[in-house]
Amino acid sequence: MRTVLRAALLAALAIGATFALDPFRNFQLATAAGVFAAVAGLTVLVGLTGQLSLGHAVLMAAGGYGYAAASTAAAEAAPESAALVLTAGLAGAAAVSGALGLLLGLAAARLRGPYLAGLTLALVIALPSAANVLPLGGAQGLPAPFLPVPDALSRLIAVEQWHAWLAIGVAAVAVTPLAVLRSGRAGLRMRAVLGDETAARLSGVDPARTKTGAFVASAVPAGLGGAILAITTQQVAPGGYGLAFSLLLVVAAVVGGLGSLGGAALGSVLVVALPWLVDTLVDAVPSDLGQRLDGNFAVLLFGAVIIAVTVARPGGLAALGPRLRIRSRGRAAAPVSPTPDNATPSANTER
Repeated sequence: MRTVLRAALLAALAIGATFALDPFRNFQLATAAGVFAAVAGLTVLVGLTGQLSLGHAVLMAAGGYGYAAASTAAAEAAPESAALVLTAGLAGAAAVSGALGLLLGLAAARLRGPYLAGLTLALVIALPSAANVLPLGGAQGLPAPFLPVPDALSRLIAVEQWHAWLAIGVAAVAVTPLAVLRSGRAGLRMRAVLGDETAARLSGVDPARTKTGAFVASAVPAGLGGAILAITTQQVAPGGYGLAFSLLLVVAAVVGGLGSLGGAALGSVLVVALPWLVDTLVDAVPSDLGQRLDGNFAVLLFGAVIIAVTVARPGGLAALGPRLRIRSRGRAAAPVSPTPDNATPSANTER
């Protein structure tokens, strides 16, 4: 219950912060919320079970396609009910991504280390071809219905702010179960499998079932993150979920701190804001140098950030909070040096 109340409070604060942002910043916030949902699932998967997935962008794409198909069908059946369109779309996103996560989880129960990473990486590379073969709209993708601002709020907020509200709400619904799972018995079983599969099996924990469940639990938030991006862009295309984007999700999880949901939020904001900052800097330099830096400077900067964080803070940005609290407590508990007025006389003085 405390976790749910904390999530509701943080969501309310994020929604309140949208009033201080312009439309473009609200669009970025909505994008960061979608990325956060996917990174939260990835950081729990890697941090608690040690299963490395390089293809979480495919799970986001699956959720986006599921949202587009289900919401479009709902919009055709009830065009005036935006709530039904949203609910049906989110249900479709969760179902499609969860089914794909189940298939990957069954494979993950038999694969380890680089083999699992290679399988998920192959899915990312195969996504454009699959979009051309399957009824997914090819390179153009599928459109998603536009969700307008409700009439009661149309004079108060813009459409970008409304989409940011929806993104924050969906991200809260997607990530809160992960926090409950991590602190419950399921999280203990995942940590047991990560520590020693043989010991976990002797304790009555089935490693294969635990790994499969972890992949499904990680896939559903990623799919809801893809639904958030479909809401904000009204489009789902394979080009938006390529290898570079999938690796950015891993960067966000590593920089934020594996296993930490707060670190996942920080990493998500970083990977959304940093490319914009890079583009701003590149546009400010002379044209010749800007052409050479365009497309390369962002990769260089992300690599430098990963190296710097790994060397300085192996636990990621999430490790900064406990360190600062420990330092502040240490300073508060440090003894005060006696002044000459209240100093205790030494033995030599007494003599």
